[in-house]
Amino acid sequence: MLSKVLSFGLSGIEGFATQIETDIVGGLPHFEIVGLGDTSVKEAKERVKSAIRNSGFEYPAKHYTINLAPADVKKEGPHFDLGIAVGILAASEQIVKKSYKEFIFLGELSLDGSVKKVKGVLPMLISARSLGFNKIVLPKENVEEARFITGLDIFAFDSLRAVVEFLNEELVEMPLPLETRSFEEVCVKRENKLDFENVKGQAVAKRALEIAAAGGHNVLMIGPPGSGKSMLAKCFSGILPDLTFEEALEVTKIHSVAGVLDLKKGIISERPFRTPHHTATTISLTGGGAHSKPGEISLAHNGVLYLDEFPEYSRQLIETLRQPLEDGVITVARANQTITYPSCFTLVASMNPCPCGNYGSKDRECKCSPVQIHKYLGKISGPIMDRIDIQVEVDNIAYSDLHTDKKEECSSSIKMRVDKARAVQLDRFSGSKTFSNSKMSVAQTKKYCTLSKECQLLMEQAFTNLKLSARAHDRILRVARTIADLEDEKDILPQHLAEAISYRGLDRKYWSV
Repeated sequence: MLSKVLSFGLSGIEGFATQIETDIVGGLPHFEIVGLGDTSVKEAKERVKSAIRNSGFEYPAKHYTINLAPADVKKEGPHFDLGIAVGILAASEQIVKKSYKEFIFLGELSLDGSVKKVKGVLPMLISARSLGFNKIVLPKENVEEARFITGLDIFAFDSLRAVVEFLNEELVEMPLPLETRSFEEVCVKRENKLDFENVKGQAVAKRALEIAAAGGHNVLMIGPPGSGKSMLAKCFSGILPDLTFEEALEVTKIHSVAGVLDLKKGIISERPFRTPHHTATTISLTGGGAHSKPGEISLAHNGVLYLDEFPEYSRQLIETLRQPLEDGVITVARANQTITYPSCFTLVASMNPCPCGNYGSKDRECKCSPVQIHKYLGKISGPIMDRIDIQVEVDNIAYSDLHTDKKEECSSSIKMRVDKARAVQLDRFSGSKTFSNSKMSVAQTKKYCTLSKECQLLMEQAFTNLKLSARAHDRILRVARTIADLEDEKDILPQHLAEAISYRGLDRKYWSV
């Protein structure tokens, strides 16, 4: 007997339809899975055998051939188990209804017949909907992840036995499709333990981070140890604008594929804030490995990638930031496949100006030689610095500032201005895939960052004196556009442009040593 069952596979964060063809004939007992399955797919035969038997069904000693079509596309993961089991039971006429052909089956099988959670459910469901499939059977543990996709009939089960009884219409109460949830239900008020009101002084750095949050701009903080760079960066997450539903789906797809999604919540409702250690490997940052999984760069999509002690990362690792900082994607090329993951993040980096940390300090003496300073700063190349929109110094604060009774502005107050500026940008870029000023294309920059004659003269002087590149020129305009949005100004004014230019001077101060 021959049966055909539908399932879905994953290529990066995109799903593709997979037809599981099962042929059972007489002869010597044998079980063969073909169709470019990886080890976890090949091992499904042992899981499926035990699951079928332990669920109370027959497993005849015959010749089984399972084909995963299309046969020329690599299949990965144990989520094909449920579809293979249903295919065998249908081919052996233990599923008698033809309705199984209408469903897509996703789920890993335990030896006792229970259906276990799987990775990548959200991207597979989104792809299934776009291809016109609307009936899905999946594990109960993946329910919350599926609730946010409208237009699908989702049926969740925790055992193979229940799935078969559902398909044979033998259940006393047939399950109804799951009700969908709105994104607003999970977007509760954020409680951030670190607040800018606890950071004394550092008004310039706070202003720079406010601009970075409002426009999604990359920022670098340079200063001596103990000046508050790390605390400022951690407080930064408290002023980030709220995720839109479209952004949240993009982020959740990546986290689902990587297997780091909180299944109880089902969707990422806050912007990611990833902080890999400086000993992290290049693959852990960029993604890849045997199965080309997303790395920290992709997990920070639509959020923040914070790199503390920036020069302590390897030069090779730092240089891998070039493509994602410029294009918003990272391409992972391996021998067996090439996958492109979205990586549109805000880079926040902090560093000391030299090995001892005191170079350029107002009140501390630097003990490093020029060669040591040059070698230390040399890990950060010119092309990387050119991609950082805002460069700001964070010096040590005075004792009087540390013990003052003056109240600092809280994060919630700053966030209100950030949200207002981001709302202006969402309205400006409605209908496009751009969400913030920092991600404007060249054409959009030309359209939305027009300059008056006075501003053009100021920009020309800065371009000539600072020896700026064309990339730096456009990035300054985008920062100026964000500053104007924060001031609720329609046009970029000279003071907005002057402030944006002032954030591009530190590479000339430190990297000219």
